[in-house]
Amino acid sequence: MSATATKRSPVSRRATANAALSRPPVTQPGTRCIRCAIYTRKSTEEGLDQEFNSLDAQRESAVAYIASQKNEGWSAVPDRYDDGGFTGGNMDRPALKRLMDDIEAGKVNCVVVYKVDRLSRSLMDFARLMELFDRKGVSFVSVTQQFNTTHSMGRLTLNILLSFAQFEREIISERTRDKIASARRKGKYQHGKPILGYDFVPAPAPFTGRRLVVNKGEAARVRRIFELYLEARSILRVANECNSRGWTTKSWPTTAGRTVGNREFDKTIISRMLRNPLYLGKVPHNGAVYDGEHEAIIDEDLFRRVQAQLKLAAERGGANVRNSTGSLLGGLVRCKGCGCAMSPSSASKKKPDGTRTRYRYYVCSNAVKRGRKHCAAPSLPGPALEAFVLDQVKAILGDSPSMGSVVARAIDLLREAASGRTAEQTRLRAVLERLSGEEPTAATRREIERVRRTLAAVAAQVAADANRLIDEDEVTGAVEAFDGVWNAMTQAERAEFLHVVIASVEYDGQTQDVSITFNPELNPAESPDA
Repeated sequence: MSATATKRSPVSRRATANAALSRPPVTQPGTRCIRCAIYTRKSTEEGLDQEFNSLDAQRESAVAYIASQKNEGWSAVPDRYDDGGFTGGNMDRPALKRLMDDIEAGKVNCVVVYKVDRLSRSLMDFARLMELFDRKGVSFVSVTQQFNTTHSMGRLTLNILLSFAQFEREIISERTRDKIASARRKGKYQHGKPILGYDFVPAPAPFTGRRLVVNKGEAARVRRIFELYLEARSILRVANECNSRGWTTKSWPTTAGRTVGNREFDKTIISRMLRNPLYLGKVPHNGAVYDGEHEAIIDEDLFRRVQAQLKLAAERGGANVRNSTGSLLGGLVRCKGCGCAMSPSSASKKKPDGTRTRYRYYVCSNAVKRGRKHCAAPSLPGPALEAFVLDQVKAILGDSPSMGSVVARAIDLLREAASGRTAEQTRLRAVLERLSGEEPTAATRREIERVRRTLAAVAAQVAADANRLIDEDEVTGAVEAFDGVWNAMTQAERAEFLHVVIASVEYDGQTQDVSITFNPELNPAESPDA
């Protein structure tokens, strides 16, 4: 007698699972129908293109479990909740969001998973999900880990299992970070997105992983971009020149078969390229730079000259200069035409007597990064815009009950700033006392002198704070009180105050209209827009 073993193919297993879903459950009379949603997840996209993958295996086990409970009225809903290529460390997953929406809509009575960590690997996220389940009366079942969430012991078991799942995820993350750090210290660049000028190729046997090799066609383009910056001395001009030549950023296929990259150049992309030490044959990691095993594209002299020019441009009119101009609405103004932020900028003009006058503006960041052809909205004079916004704030809040809370918040800002300066004065005095007791070296003497200068400046501010503080009982509810508080504030405190009051300022370059949206908790008028 011969025995014959029959092995079902993945196709037949999937067909069996689908057939189990299509059969109506056989329930005992009076048994309530329990609609079960099957949730599956896989952290990576590897293997998802197979005919029968991990998600199918998880679903098959869940379908079999639900079928075993058919006498209790259990039936699987036809909708699939599959998240392939999504981590369990957060809740930013499309299928999970659909599942939560269906639970809110009352379409699901039970959630079935293969293992607890398929639903979540974060204790905080899982607590949020269990809160939703409890509120909607939804039970939770793990096929391979039997427990009942309606009992306290079942909840304890669930939390213990989830704690270990979160611990495992954190350990894996630490190992991955340590592996990347070790590889970078050895000069290996194996992880990260491909960059223009290099391709990733498999490492030669017997090694595993991948390594960088020069793409000759792209490398010539990279060298030309560095040379163009030295010629034009403007990142925006380099970006426009690259786009006019039809050049694009690096493009590469993902494991899912999609092509990413291949974008137009802008200021941010060019700036990152010019500062990237990979082109010098180095490997950066956490602020340190190591000698890389890949071939350099840019020689040290060209790279050094570009860095010197970038530093000079920053000193003359870079981000630090723009941020020090005292703009009050930075981060609040947006361009209505393209939806991008309008960032503070400045320019200076020399007078006949030799002095220079600095002018402040708010400029659309889209126009700054990509040029005026992408956004034609004109720049806004900074002082005029800020004066207009301040007038609108006083006009809207003047007859509003919110004025009292606004002034109170402004006074709180003054007090918090004064308290911070007092604490800084105490700290500097302690530092000065410690330095005075150390060996009087040249370095120590220089540090003592620096601390003394800083302490003198802070002491002067602390002395001035006594005159700036205003009695809240005397001023609450009056526009004059607002003016008094405003005049007592420093420029930084004024900017912080406006961020408390205002949600956004929108500028329409075509109509020249400025719209102000207040923060909703203030509720200065029936409509939040001025």
